[in-house]
Amino acid sequence: MGVAQYAVTPRGQGWTVLHDGNAKSDYATKEAAFEAAVAAASLAIREGHDIDIKVSSRPT
Repeated sequence: MGVAQYAVTPRGQGWTVLHDGNAKSDYATKEAAFEAAVAAASLAIREGHDIDIKVSSRPT
C-alpha cells in the first residue's frame, strides 16, 4: 500500500486537514482538526497504508 499524508494547517479563521493535498472540511480549532486527521489516519492504517501526519506550528 501507499502512504496516506495528512496536514493540519490554518485556513481562513480556522483550520483544515489536507489529505494528500486536498482539503475537505474546516474546523474551528487546531485540536479539532488534529482529531479528525487522527481518525482518518486510523482507517488508513487498517487498510495497510503508512501514515504521515504534520501539524502547523502557528499558535492557536
